[in-house]
Order: sequence, then C-alpha cells, then structure tokens
Amino acid sequence: MKMLRVAMIGYGFMGAAHSQGWRTAPRVFDLPAKPEMAVIVGRNADAVAAAASKWGWAESATDWREVIARADIDVVDIVTPGDSHAEIAIAALEAGKHVLCEKPLANTVAEAEAMAEAAERAAARGIRAMVGFTYRRVPAVTFLRNLIAEGAVGRINHVHASYRQDWLVDPAMPLAWRLQKEHAGSGALGDIGAHAIDLAQFVTGLKLEKVSGVIDTIVKERPLLDSGSGLSGTAGVGKGRVTVDDIAIFTGRFESGALASFEASRFATGRKNALEIEVSGDKGALAFDLEDLNSVQFYDRTAPADRQGFRKILVTEADHPYVSAWWPAGHMLGYEHGFSHQVKDLVEGIVSGTDPHATFADGLKVQRVLDAVERSSNNDSAWTRVAAGVPVQAA
Repeated sequence: MKMLRVAMIGYGFMGAAHSQGWRTAPRVFDLPAKPEMAVIVGRNADAVAAAASKWGWAESATDWREVIARADIDVVDIVTPGDSHAEIAIAALEAGKHVLCEKPLANTVAEAEAMAEAAERAAARGIRAMVGFTYRRVPAVTFLRNLIAEGAVGRINHVHASYRQDWLVDPAMPLAWRLQKEHAGSGALGDIGAHAIDLAQFVTGLKLEKVSGVIDTIVKERPLLDSGSGLSGTAGVGKGRVTVDDIAIFTGRFESGALASFEASRFATGRKNALEIEVSGDKGALAFDLEDLNSVQFYDRTAPADRQGFRKILVTEADHPYVSAWWPAGHMLGYEHGFSHQVKDLVEGIVSGTDPHATFADGLKVQRVLDAVERSSNNDSAWTRVAAGVPVQAA
C-alpha cells in the first residue's frame, strides 16, 4: 500500500485534534493509502518532543523549513496561528507537498489569494490542498447538506448561522495569541465566525454577495502572560491591549437573493460550543446544533397540517455519511470523529487526483466575507460587497 508520510507544523489544541485524526482514520476506514505520522514541528524542542511522544509522532523537529525540504515528507499539516499559514503553505506546495491548513485560511485577503493561487499552480502538478473546516464532516451536517441538495426545504428564503462560546466572559482570562491581531488576524469573527460562514455557504450551495455588520471588543485589556508575548504561559504582571473583536453580528444576502443572519461571540454566557445553523425554505426547514451533534431537526411543510412540526432525525444509521465505519445505530459520535473524516477525505482526494473540500478557493471565499464584515463595521455597518478585487481598505 502507498504510504503518505505526514509532517505536522504546530502542536497546540488543534495539534492534538489533528493527531487524533491521523492516528485513527487508517484504523477505521479502508483508505487507499496509509498515512504515517512522521514528524511534528514546533519552536520549543522539549515541548514538541513531549507532544510527539504523547500523540504518536515518530520524531520531532524545530525547523519547519528543513522538514518541508525533506524528500520523505508527502503531506504538510499546518496547525499554527494564522500569521504563519501563508508562508508555510506556499512553501510546502512549491516543494511538492500536499497541504492541509487549519481555518481561517489566512489573516488577510491578500494572503489567502496568494495561497489559493499557489494551490491552483500545485494542482496542475497533482498536488492537493485542503482547508480544515472540520464541521463540514460531522455526519449530521453532511446529511443536512444532502437533504437540501435533494430539495427537502425547497427554495431557500433565509439562513441563520451562529457560533457562540463563553470562554472570554471572565476579564481575568490572559492575553493569549488568539486575542492579538498580528497573530490571529481577527477574533470571534475569524476564529469561530468563519465556521458559521463556511457552513452557510456549504450546506446551501449559495454564495454570499454582500454583508452589513458590526464587530466589537467587550474587554479591551487583559492580563499579560508570563512570557509577555501572548503566546504561552500563565497570567503574569500587567495588562495588554486586546486587538481583535470579541463579538460579531451581521446580516448577509446571497447571490440568489436569500437573506442570512450571523452571530459569532466569545461572550455568550453559558454557551460552550454552540455552532448552530437553520435553513428555511418554502417547503420546509432544517436545523443543526453542534451541542447536539448526532441529530438534525427537520420541518416538512408539505406534510398534512395536523402532522407538521420539527422532528428530530438521529444521524447514526449506517446509511448516513461516514457512519458505517463506526458503531451500531444509536451509538454516538463526537467532536474528534470529524478529524478522522477529514483525513479520510484528504487521503482519498490525493490518491484519486481530485480536490477534497474545502479547497483553498473555498477558504478564500470565506476570507473575503470576513474582510467585508470588518469593512462594513468600520463604515457604520453599511452594506458591503463580498467580491474579488475589492481592496482591503475600501469602504
């Protein structure tokens, strides 16, 4: 069997999740090639070595450029902060490596455009690139998308998508890298709002044309970390400025004319990981909530009046997407399974010579929406077009 030797750049929270995917997928799915967890890369030699031992990587390294240059590496998995995505991904693609990159694709539209162009050039040489919008691969989400494509809701009139968390409600939470624009690009908007935007476009097959919104930073200063860099450690002395948003609320209009409403918040008290989407059409509606990730809610408007109402569909049958490789019906899947599904789709795409979704072009579409929301907020929430070629600084 063909081997795909993988190098993962980064080893934080997403490193653990991606490692779970690489470790588990070849043991569950009959893949056409076998991924091998070859090397994990990080700047702190001791910390990255410990991560390699804990998560099952064969070796560790501290220089990603040296690792990308190695002839024995086939796939580069990028789980670093957004400020390094473009440099690493473009270098890997130019070196002939397949690339999996965490979302959002980049910190700016210009970076995302350069990455999408590099991916297009690489595709001509048989090299594949994929963005880690993992929630696409929750079986219930894929099933919801399939139902919409089959016409279950009819003509789409309205979409609501939100991603709400509460981990920043405490003002004593330290100033981590996700709260610094130079590292993260944006806050709640880019970190979790990107998922809501991607899901809205993915499940409907529609593209957002324009947006009107507002972003805000609720806690503007936070305790510095001991390192003073905002990258690691525990709360230290003094405070630093939060340079990204804590909350984003915006409306959008798809090219079809349908309207959408979005919310991304790290201050939704009591909501731990509430990614929700509801699609309303002239024949019915479908809804999904990540905090109940093994089901979808379906309203069939064509049913007799005395039998209408949302009904819960448990998405654990072997006929549902991805599920047949796992457990008997009713035995639930969790957050981590999406990363195994991600590996499955990437490996199959590499071997078959097809682009696995989400492509870098898909990631660029989301990046343009993020940029348009920020420009709208800076212009008194004016309707702002989501389009190629719109300067980042434009009103």
